[in-house]
Amino acid sequence: METFDHNALQETLSAMMPGAVFNTNPQFVEAVVPANDLHKFALELKMNSKTQFDYLVCQTGLDKNEELSVVFHLRSTKLNHSCVLKVITSDRINPEFDSVFDIWKSAEFFEREIFDLLGIKFKNHPDLRRLFLEDDFVGYPLRKDFVDNINIVQ
Repeated sequence: METFDHNALQETLSAMMPGAVFNTNPQFVEAVVPANDLHKFALELKMNSKTQFDYLVCQTGLDKNEELSVVFHLRSTKLNHSCVLKVITSDRINPEFDSVFDIWKSAEFFEREIFDLLGIKFKNHPDLRRLFLEDDFVGYPLRKDFVDNINIVQ
C-alpha cells in the first residue's frame, strides 16, 4: 500500500469542512469540528470518494476539567489513511452529541461506554443505556469531579 500524504488529506478535509480546526500531528490528520456539524461531516467522511473512512477504529470520551470531548479514530481500509475527529462541549450538566451509530455500527458500544462512564448523551442512539454499571449507579466515574465515597477512589 502506498503512503498517504497527510497534507493532501488535510486539504481535502478543509475543503469538506471549512469550520474545522486542524491540529498538527505527525501520525495523522486531526480535526476539531463544531458539534452541530458532527453527523453531517462524519457521513461525508465515509461516503466521499476522496476519503472513504469506512472503519471507526475507536471512539472515546475525555474530561479535560473545563470541557468534555469525544474523539473518533477513523481509518480508510480502501485508501490507507487515518484521521482523528474531535468534538468538544463545555456543557458539563447536559453534554450531548449526535450519534454516529447509523454511519459506523461499531459506535453502538463505544457510545454506550462513553455515556455510562462520562455521562455524555448521544442523540438518535438506538439503545443508550448503561453498559458496565448498574442502572441505579449515581455519577460518572471517569469524570474528574467524580467522588467515590464507597470505594474511596479519587
